[in-house]
Parts: sequence; structure tokens; C-alpha cells
Amino acid sequence: MKVLKFILTLLVMVVVFNTQAQEEKRFKIHTVAFYNLENLFDTINDPMKYDEASPIMEMKANRSEVYKQKVKNMARVIANIGTDKANNSPAVIGVCEIENRDVLEDLVNDPLLLGKDYGIIHYDGPDARSIDVALLYQKALFKPIESSSHELLIYDDVTRERVYTRDQLLVSGKLDGDLIHIIVNHWPSRSGGEARSRSKRVGAAKLNKRIIDSLQSIDPYAKIFTMGDLNDDPTNDSVKEVLKAKKEKDEVPFKGIYNPYEKMFTEKGWGTTAYRDALSLFDQIMMTKPLLDDDYSSFRFWKAGIYNPSYMFNKRGRYKGYPLRSFADGGFTNGFSDHFPVYVYLIKEVKEDTEEETNKG
Repeated sequence: MKVLKFILTLLVMVVVFNTQAQEEKRFKIHTVAFYNLENLFDTINDPMKYDEASPIMEMKANRSEVYKQKVKNMARVIANIGTDKANNSPAVIGVCEIENRDVLEDLVNDPLLLGKDYGIIHYDGPDARSIDVALLYQKALFKPIESSSHELLIYDDVTRERVYTRDQLLVSGKLDGDLIHIIVNHWPSRSGGEARSRSKRVGAAKLNKRIIDSLQSIDPYAKIFTMGDLNDDPTNDSVKEVLKAKKEKDEVPFKGIYNPYEKMFTEKGWGTTAYRDALSLFDQIMMTKPLLDDDYSSFRFWKAGIYNPSYMFNKRGRYKGYPLRSFADGGFTNGFSDHFPVYVYLIKEVKEDTEEETNKG
């Protein structure tokens, strides 16, 4: 009995020691995010674009005041994403539904974001409504190496005419010294119905897969994020059959893709946008397997989330519980977007105390 007690005591001491060692580990945390900015257009009519169809251009008065408030509202959200764990705004954030670089300049120069010194990567795309995707990054945290815009060639099923839609933006760079690749997407809408428009999003997914494959052919262990408003849920063919994104981390094969948002959608019923009393989780951030490893000497995925604080919800009326959008019924609501942002936290173990460190818990 004495021997048994001695062994049990040793086991308890080992468990306590291991627990204390784990508690003493500290991690640096960065946020990678995506946000559909819902028609962030300026008030200047560009004769080369179909920007007059934007909600702000359709307004009869107060365009300038509305634009300024819209920018402030977008800045407020971006400034707050990730602050509860990372104590900082996103290190990098993909955005969509923006008209041009000018609106992004106004956004990053808002007082709430100015101190973050965000850089901008944007290409003018061919979208018929003149809406583009872009990447914003904190210059002190992310160093771009190269970027490229990838054209999506799709055609109408009936007329066979080309459908001009958003390009896919690829940015490679170093996040606090770690090489990562980010693809920013805004896949074709469900205009005409989900079934009729499905092939267009499948086409977008195939382009996305080709970009990922090309990166992995150079480096099979590439850390790749693909993010965006996909206009498809995590369970649709574009995500499940083309990208073959997995719901569980332990199911992700070598060169495979993990989608943390599938479980949120199928098991928790969460969404990022709503239509006809149904939630959809169109906004997603997926990643390749190397970001799931347990070696925290470089940045790894920790957890994902949807940023949806109470101030971004409709509180009453027929759209109670929906995202509080900016434009409705031909006017400005002083809201934010018809989509909630999504984000993931990345963590890396640090060995010494610095002001940037944050406990994993």
C-alpha cells in the first residue's frame, strides 16, 4: 500500500507540474479577419463605371454626410474586431463591396484606425457594379511580398454572355516574420436563384482551388487562408465538393483545407447574414493544414468567431435579429452592414515577457 501511495503521489506531482508549465506558457495573438462593407461607395459619379446604381448615389440628398458616417461606422467595427483577445484590431483584414482605393484611403484614415497605420492592397476589377475586394494590413505587423489579381471567367447559362464579377485577390507576405498567403473572395451572388446561379460559384471555387494548388506546388506546407463572402454556406457544393473543406481538424488531409465555420453553421445554427427569415453563413475563413499543427513556435490557428456585438443587430421590427445594415428602403439607416465580420485568432508561443504577449486563455 505504501508503494502504491508513493506512485500515486508521484503521478499527482507530475500532473500538477505539467499543468503549471502549461499555465506559464504565453502566446502572441494576431487576428485575421474578413468583412463585407456593404456598398462602401463614394459620392462621385465615375462615367467609366456603373456606380450610379449604388445606394448612396440613388439618394436624393445628404450624400456627403451619409458617406462620412458610413466610413465612421465601418471604422468602428474594424477597430473593435479581435480586441477582446489580441488587444488590437486585425493585423490583416480582407474586405469586399468597396468601390475603389479612395474609399479605402478614407477608411484607414478615420481617427479610429489612423493610429494602426493600415496599408492597402487593391486592384480595380471588372465587376459590372464596380465593386471590388481588397486587403488592409497593419504595416508594423504584416509585410507584403507580392500580390496578384485573378480573373474569374464565367458565363450566363442562357445567353452564354460573360458575367463580369469580382477578381480573387492573392497576397503573400510575412505576418510577424511568418510567411502566409491570403486569398480574398467575393463569389457571384444568388441572383436568379440558388440553383440557377450555383455553377457560377462552383466556377469561383475552382479558380480558388487552382490558386491554392499553385501555392502548394511550390511549397506543400504553405500556410494559406482563403476568406470572403462566398454567397454559399459551408455545406454547399462549392465549398464541400470543390474545395473539399473539412468540418473537423483531424479529418484534414495533407494539402487539405479546414473550415471552422461549418460546425458553427450545422451544429449551432449561426450565420453572418439573413434573408427571408433564414440565416446564412456566407462569410468564411478557411485554412490549410499547416496552420493546424501543434507546434506553436510559429503562428497556428487557435479559434474562429463571428463578430456580432449587440450594436450591430436590429433590435425591433420585421428584421429583428438581422444584421443592422447601412442602406434600406432607399435611405441610410446609420447602420453597418448586412453581413457580420468573421475572424480567426492565430497564436505563437513567446519565451520572454513583452507588452505584446497575451495568455492563451
